[in-house]
Amino acid sequence: MANTVLYLKAEQNAEVMEAQVSVKDIASVYCADKNICARAKSLRVHKFHEGEKKRQVISILKVIELIEKECPEVSVENLGENATLIELVDVNRHKGFVQWLKMIFVAAISFFGTGFTIMAFHNDININKIFAKVYELVMGYPSDGYSILEVSYSVGLAAGIILFFNHIGGRRITKDPTPIEVEMRIYETDVNKALIETADREGKTIDVS
Repeated sequence: MANTVLYLKAEQNAEVMEAQVSVKDIASVYCADKNICARAKSLRVHKFHEGEKKRQVISILKVIELIEKECPEVSVENLGENATLIELVDVNRHKGFVQWLKMIFVAAISFFGTGFTIMAFHNDININKIFAKVYELVMGYPSDGYSILEVSYSVGLAAGIILFFNHIGGRRITKDPTPIEVEMRIYETDVNKALIETADREGKTIDVS
């Protein structure tokens, strides 16, 4: 009869750099018995083979089955996800000159794309005409060129973008995550859920027999 409890907190997504995947790679493990905890952590749950897809979904029920088979005296309680998306990452793939080119390309697209969007928006609302009208209403005579309004607006726009993205260079203004980081985490979670559900529907999840 099982009299030792082992707690398993499985991750939704786990990136591994080795073909052989152990329990410790996809979940946090705790047990009062340190020997059982070490055995459970080192237990192999999957091995990527040549030509196999670099993403695999494994059911936590399968992990629990393997742990209880290896340690019959253990009762496993899962506190995390019901399935984990395992991804084999090639660390050498993200190094070198090509990666720098990709970064520069993405940065350029983001910079010029954002600039074009702002200019297109200003053109749509005819912001120069608005500033000229406001200046005339306040000062009582028309502006003879660029005024304090344009300068203040430009400075405010730059300051607003910096505050919104919560970064000045490589430094954070506050400890809060940036809006892009929040959206990326949401996107990442949604993608992981979609991949796990797709694998389950297609019967490709590594599950109990």
